[in-house]
Amino acid sequence: MNITARQDTFRMMLDILSVLVEEARFNFKDNHLEIRVVDPSHVAMIRMEVDSAAFEAWDVDETSLGLELAPIGKLIGLAVAGDLLEINYDEGVGLVSIQVGEINRTIRPLDRQAMVEPKVPEIPLDSCAILSGTKFARALRAADQVGDLVTFSLDKNQFVVHVSGDGGAVTVPYEAGELLGLECAKPVKSQYSLQYLLPLATRISSTVEEVKICFGENYPLQIEFEFAEGSGRVIYFLAPRVEGDT
Repeated sequence: MNITARQDTFRMMLDILSVLVEEARFNFKDNHLEIRVVDPSHVAMIRMEVDSAAFEAWDVDETSLGLELAPIGKLIGLAVAGDLLEINYDEGVGLVSIQVGEINRTIRPLDRQAMVEPKVPEIPLDSCAILSGTKFARALRAADQVGDLVTFSLDKNQFVVHVSGDGGAVTVPYEAGELLGLECAKPVKSQYSLQYLLPLATRISSTVEEVKICFGENYPLQIEFEFAEGSGRVIYFLAPRVEGDT
């Protein structure tokens, strides 16, 4: 296997995955890469697909690699503008070779059989708001100032981010005309943990143009966005906080 990618493409992938996990199983297919991870508490999940078109070179026989994210992230941190990330895997040798500029590092992959991949839930959600990654992150940073749980509500006129705590409350409304899109058959409201939302929003705030947020009454939240000029797609699932949760 031999693939080459712009360092910013792979950096984006690692930034998103590391919100939930420290390692992931990379499933290399004929024409795309698939990754599914779940956090240790099984509260949040990420499904990521990246087309081969996002890579500068793609020479792949279908294989799966278990990789620790931190060592690759540190190596990418040494990259300078214009550097490419080249990854080679020789099954006979059992090592992954990663080249960034003049730097080459070898990594022994993790036991992929021990890495259980979550099943992606099929959730029929027809209430969605679309806004910029910047606005979404700003609303959550404001919410984080006063509480740990954020309430999203949506009707045909607006999408509202609200949180209340001992120190007061924060409300961030977005009227339908301010949003990039709005779908809502009936008013819905649900509550989620900022502990899981804020790290993701921070990572996509300046790199993702559109974020699609779908939810239902006490249903899991589903956040969808693209990167690498549409060649990369992410769905982030988060379980709701319902009355009686501890």
